Formats: sequence, C-alpha cells, structure tokens
Amino acid sequence: GGGSRVQAAHRARFETHSPAAMTMSLEEAKAYAEVLKNEEHGQAKLVEGLDAAHPKFAEVISDLKRADASMPGGIPSYVARARKLLLAAKEGVNPFEGCTVEVPTGVDLSLEKGPGSATFAECEKLGMEEIANCCFCLVAGGLGERLGYPGIKIGIVAEVTTNTTFMQLYAEHILALQDRARQATGNKDLTLPLAIMTSGDTHEKTVQLLAENKNFGMAEGQITLMMQEKVPALIDISANFACKDYVLETKPHGHGDVHQLLFSTGTAQKWRDEGRKWVLFFQDTNPLPFRSFVAVVGASAREGFAMNSVAVPRVAGEAAGAICKLKQADGSALTINVEYNQLGPLLQGTPAGGDVPDATGFSPYPGNINVLLLSIPEYNQLG
Repeated sequence: GGGSRVQAAHRARFETHSPAAMTMSLEEAKAYAEVLKNEEHGQAKLVEGLDAAHPKFAEVISDLKRADASMPGGIPSYVARARKLLLAAKEGVNPFEGCTVEVPTGVDLSLEKGPGSATFAECEKLGMEEIANCCFCLVAGGLGERLGYPGIKIGIVAEVTTNTTFMQLYAEHILALQDRARQATGNKDLTLPLAIMTSGDTHEKTVQLLAENKNFGMAEGQITLMMQEKVPALIDISANFACKDYVLETKPHGHGDVHQLLFSTGTAQKWRDEGRKWVLFFQDTNPLPFRSFVAVVGASAREGFAMNSVAVPRVAGEAAGAICKLKQADGSALTINVEYNQLGPLLQGTPAGGDVPDATGFSPYPGNINVLLLSIPEYNQLG
C-alpha cells in the first residue's frame, strides 16, 4: 500500500542497471542445449544429465543463455579462462615467474609526511583544485555475514555514538566535498556522482536502504546502481558447471566486474563526456580513504598518474598483499598488488634477501587496501 508507493517514488531518485530476465521456448532451449555441448562451451556433461521433458528444462537452459550474454566473451571465454587458471593452480605455476621485484615509485604521504606535514598540506591544496572533477565508485556486492551482520555491509553501523551507517558516512563525505567544490566554482548545481556496484545478494537491499533514507541527502540522478551478475559455479578442473535439481548453481564474480559494468552501462563514458577527471574506487566497509582523499588527488594531479594505488605502511612479513613493481625479462614493468603468499619467494632474489624493514621500520613494499584513484580520460581508453 502506502509504503510501497513511497519506496517507488524514491527509486526514481537514482539510476539503476540490473540484468534482464531471459526466457526460452522448449524448442529454443533444445537448440541452445546442443550448442552448450560443443567443446568451446564445454557443458556436454551438464546437458546430458538433463531431460528435455522435465518442466524446468527450458528454465535452466535460459539461465545458461543469460549467463552467456552477461559475461564478456560469453561462456566460451569464461570456460577457457577457468580451465587455464585451474590447470595452472593444479600444476603450481607461479604467475610471476621470471619477474624481478623493485620498490614501487610513488608519493609518500605517511608517517612524518602524513597529515600535519608540509608535504601533505601541499598535496591537499592541489587536490582542492581538482575536487569539482571527481567521481566515486563503491564496490558493495557483499553481505555482512562474515562480520556477524545479517544484512548488507553498507548498512552496518560505522559509528556507534550516532548510529551512522557506512552508506550514510560515505554520502556525508561526498556531500561535504561537493559543498566545497560548489564554493570554489560558484556552481550551486554541481554534483559529484557516485556509482555503486551491487550483486544479486545486495541489490534489492541497497535499493531499499537508499529509498528509506532518501539517498542520504544525495540528489536525484546522483547515484547510479550497477548490478553485478553471478557466474556459474564450477565442479571440476574441466570447468563443468554445477547444476542441482535443474537449478544452475552460481556464485559472485570478482571485484573486477566493476570495470566491465562502468563501461557496459555507459557510466565511464558519461563521466568522460562531462569533463570529469578522477574516479575513486573504494570498499564497502573502509571509510578511512576519505581522510586522505584530497591529498591523494593532489598527488595524482601533480605527478600525472593515470592510476594510483592507495596503500598503507606495512610491517615486513605481514600477511597482507603488497604493492610491488614487477619487471619482466624484456624490460617491461607492471606495478600491481602481490599477495603475501607469493611475495616471500619473489623477494628472496632481491638484494635484501626477503621482506625486511627499511629505515622507516616498515617494509618498503606498502600494504594494499583495494583503493584506487584513476584518471578518467586514460581509463576510458581501455573501454
């Protein structure tokens, strides 16, 4: 009744992109089932275990067709990648074999160069000139079960004195930055857009949370919701899909889906066309990057970074991923996160002989926190 009308009214306040349902006739399902049996799709084992006379046959084949449409390259690409990765894992292949490790280059805004220092203040000053050109992307596809919370993680209370949720805190940070940008530009209509990646587990609850709280003060159209599709679960190294009682078993895909969604929904292109310059990718239960955000933007603008991995001081030997510069034999280099279980063997060949502290008392390889600042013009060259 009245409650649903209120929610419907609030739903119009943000743009949402979610997968469309797909249905097939029995004859269409039979035809597509034959396609699934070929080597490229690799699902003969699944299809041969189904009976076309079963009332749910067309439904499960439709689910497979939708999975094919939702993944870049479709089922053949997904199966090929899965087989390659599973075989490499079985054989213990080191993905970084042949690489040498170097300390990554960047800007240090920690410890004595952190908040309160002249270095930090200089970067903040530069960053304030860039705020009007910023966008934000929240990766929020997970539930809070691991944290002992039954709902979505952005609905968890982040500050117990005021009962402020993570989502409210993020909105308040963005709106505060927006207010400063409006003052600086004189444009009272300026908005800083927020894209949120949801999943099948969190989408409706995210819609509800935003509706019940009137988008936490954010304007109509300021928030874009992008729903991440689940992908078929695998049962073996041959990448056969899991199916039980005519229900295709699926699982959430990785956080990397956020990039595919930003391009497939046209959001990244829209930001570029609006003249936006920076996008911050941040996680659903970590508000701390907003404390250094302005300085990070300033550092990126000053140094001309296309991509900036925000990192933290890391104790040598700590069981956390580290940002490293990996050099290939051909001289090419890549600055990426290396998981701690792969880091140790790589560092054995360095002059230090392992992950040891430098003069600061910390590892020279900073800790990864899955927070990225990307230049939107360069980012769009990848789409």
